[in-house]
Amino acid sequence: MSTEVTASGPGETLTHAPGSTAERLAGLADRRERAVAPGGPRRRGEFSARERIERLVDKDSFTETGLFVRARPTGQDTRRPYGDGVVTGYGTVDGRPVCVFAQDSAVFGGSMGEAFGEKTIALMELALKTGCPVIGLNDGGGARIQEGVAALALYAELVRRNVKASGVIPQISVVLGPCAGGAAYSPAITDFTVMVDGVSHMFVTGPDVIETVTGERTTAEELGGARTSNTVNGNAHFLAADEEDALDTVRDLLSYLPANNLERPPEYAPGQAPPGTGLDRIVPDRLGEAYDMRDVLHAVVDDGELLQVQELFAPNIICALARVEGRSVGVVANQPLHAAGVLDIDASEKAARFVRFCDAFGIPLLTFADVPGYLSGVRQERGGIIRRGAKLLYAYAEATVPKVTVVVRKAYGGGYAVMGSKHLGADVNLAWPTARIAVMGAEGAVGVLHRRELADSDDPEALRARLLAAYERTHGTPYLAAERGYVDAVIAPRETREQVCRALRALRGKRAPMPERRHGNIPL
Repeated sequence: MSTEVTASGPGETLTHAPGSTAERLAGLADRRERAVAPGGPRRRGEFSARERIERLVDKDSFTETGLFVRARPTGQDTRRPYGDGVVTGYGTVDGRPVCVFAQDSAVFGGSMGEAFGEKTIALMELALKTGCPVIGLNDGGGARIQEGVAALALYAELVRRNVKASGVIPQISVVLGPCAGGAAYSPAITDFTVMVDGVSHMFVTGPDVIETVTGERTTAEELGGARTSNTVNGNAHFLAADEEDALDTVRDLLSYLPANNLERPPEYAPGQAPPGTGLDRIVPDRLGEAYDMRDVLHAVVDDGELLQVQELFAPNIICALARVEGRSVGVVANQPLHAAGVLDIDASEKAARFVRFCDAFGIPLLTFADVPGYLSGVRQERGGIIRRGAKLLYAYAEATVPKVTVVVRKAYGGGYAVMGSKHLGADVNLAWPTARIAVMGAEGAVGVLHRRELADSDDPEALRARLLAAYERTHGTPYLAAERGYVDAVIAPRETREQVCRALRALRGKRAPMPERRHGNIPL
């Protein structure tokens, strides 16, 4: 005999029979249907949370968790939808396990309530226990106002799990709509953030509130849109053209990363060795003339393929994931096309975070130096170039993964020291014959060292030319550094890939024990 019971919220009645298997199964099917039903209207062309997950993971690999979790009652709204606006579960990407959560903007605007937060935290704990990456598809309006402090508490709990997972499992955030208020801090702590051009927004305080409080008028796009976050403030790492491109970026990124900090990155068949003969002619004879460092990198890494991280932010330094002989490497390189490859505040912080990520997950570091030093100027000094520039020094010195450095052209002053020098713990240092390793360039050095002689000379220009030539013969080469053992070999540019491959092979078994401590104190 069937018994009708209220199994959900007010006005929502389900029928099932405690003693009938067939009717219990029918009740299960009914609940499942209700649980996966669309929550409400969506933005034009927007995929649902489940559709997004299905497009990310391998076909038929996703297993949902917490399907029947219900939103907490608030006393103001009798609706208590299943899932509470977030879909969680696990699946595979290219056959490798991942955990995924997707916020559903059609349920309470994707805002985080208590049940929403508990589901997400449970997934994070599962990812930590199983040692697999966690991917968050963010599309929500922040904390749920109706649930008050409970919503705020769950944000803090989520951040605590992000910190617990940091350096243990890769964490990737994809922003597919708004990500406002406290919701923005969780992606900020994760390893990589992908945003969609013209669609994604990430900010703490919205334009309306800013105008009310300060009188300043702005738009969501100007404040924290995908382009602003990728070019101005550096909050994001990748700019995608659309949702499909964003999910493709995640899959590509995962292919370079290990599942966790105890595993090695995936290995592939060695890629094609790009022709390196053009490298002998790539560095211009005139010191002030720029070239594209990417041309050097394409000739060294497998198949010439680079996945640039924060490509649009601080373009004077390149950070990228690549492969050498089928194995992942992290590439850090000065870019002479932008500000002569100088190190400023943004470049230092960008590279420091990337170096620390690679070190956390056992990805060897490959550095290409062509740097005139740290950027000087009132704005940089007042902005904290000493404290913030020190982050890159700290990151390189702290890193224990294999470190290989190639000095291509300039390596002046503090720039020489920070860009993977022997003195910060690099294992193999190579230099091209075009390398100039010195405290400063010839013009500046001669002006400082021989100021009086030049002032007293009858022909200062001729004397300056002789002094410049003498300085270039000694300090304007890599050989003085090589004589002291600071450079292991001076190589022809066309030999770079071969020498890098040999060095990385030799360093595969590297051990670098560190002193016992809780953690260091990086100058944040």
